[in-house]
Amino acid sequence: MTEVNRKIHVIGINSYKFEDLSLKLQNLFLETENIAVPNSYFEEIKSWSENGLLKNKSFFSSKSNNELLNWLRSQKTDVILISRGDPLWFGIGRILLENFSKDELSFYPSNTCIQLAFSKMKIPWQDTVNVSIHGRDTKKFIEALKARPSNLAIITDSNNKSLEIIKKNLSELNLIDLYDFWLCEEIGFDNEKIKKLNLNESLPTDISSLNIVVLTKTKKNYSNNLPLFGISDFIFETFDDRPNLLTKREVRVQILADLELPNNGVIWDIGAGCGSIGLEALKLRPNLDLFCIDKRIGSKALILENSKRLGVKPKLILEEDINNTLEKRILSSIEKPNRLVIGGCNKQTKLLVIKNLSQYMNIGDIIVIPIIDIEAIKELKEQLEVKNFKTNLNLIQTYKSLSIAEGMRIEPNNPVFLLKGKKSI
Repeated sequence: MTEVNRKIHVIGINSYKFEDLSLKLQNLFLETENIAVPNSYFEEIKSWSENGLLKNKSFFSSKSNNELLNWLRSQKTDVILISRGDPLWFGIGRILLENFSKDELSFYPSNTCIQLAFSKMKIPWQDTVNVSIHGRDTKKFIEALKARPSNLAIITDSNNKSLEIIKKNLSELNLIDLYDFWLCEEIGFDNEKIKKLNLNESLPTDISSLNIVVLTKTKKNYSNNLPLFGISDFIFETFDDRPNLLTKREVRVQILADLELPNNGVIWDIGAGCGSIGLEALKLRPNLDLFCIDKRIGSKALILENSKRLGVKPKLILEEDINNTLEKRILSSIEKPNRLVIGGCNKQTKLLVIKNLSQYMNIGDIIVIPIIDIEAIKELKEQLEVKNFKTNLNLIQTYKSLSIAEGMRIEPNNPVFLLKGKKSI
């Protein structure tokens, strides 16, 4: 880039009041003739000149497009470009750095709208996930929402029906009851408003174009009003960074159907993760005895929490490797499984579990194995058949519709093979 001597001062603001600027920035405005202002609040800033605060200034109405870039390139003396909050945080800073040298640019950030919103709401925000759908598609927002963070802050866009899309995505992902929905309008300005919306009602119609949305996880009694079958994923507590601890609803429903759950008996859930399969089975059949085994540290606490949420009580929860369990445990008559789910372990462990536990199972008893490694299917199927289980294999591949600004897109869930064995002899 050609070296130039003039500077582009990019100033973030959180107020339309000149006196709210620092003394340093007030002096910079007094010394600078040409000022670019976003057209959404052009009149408010231009009034500084009309009120006598700034004299002999030239204001340029900015739309953050090529016209602005060309105007900046045409200036021979220092200019000011006004932004909101921090220009380098989902702002115009990135575009400026792509078109001008770093030596030309000086940034003066203010508090971000997200930071101000959390300070007003009195909520810590160090773990908040921040995304922008302002002039962007919603892919990153949907990815963030699927991870179910404690707090999610979204910079919206009044031109693409952002609030309606956020509401629809929450509903489509069965998360509408997981989050409180906070609408924050004109944060830091005189007309600032923060209100929690009831998403079972229509959205307000008189919403400022300067708004953001903050989603915060609710604290509810989850055992109330649960469906009989097909419990939503968000009901289950899991670790945010370990999504594989939860068997997704669509797959879980099919596993529970394949288990052909009896009124009485014993079910083992091996590689139980957060307990979603076994606990929902227990909710359907309260007289079953449930044994949950998972070697991952913290799994027992997750299963206990989810037991409370579903209002059920497992017979036993072991936080240990199933290999150790099988080596040291001599099964009593009340522990022998009638239903067995084998997930969350490698092929060799699955084969060992089939070999050891199938000997205790009777005619009509069932084993279900969710599999993501296609190469493991052949050996597992053969092992079941050697142990006199009649087998069948299903591929579960589901898709979700998700609303976007242009209408709708269909998004696939990860495919899972379900290998079922029913003892015949």
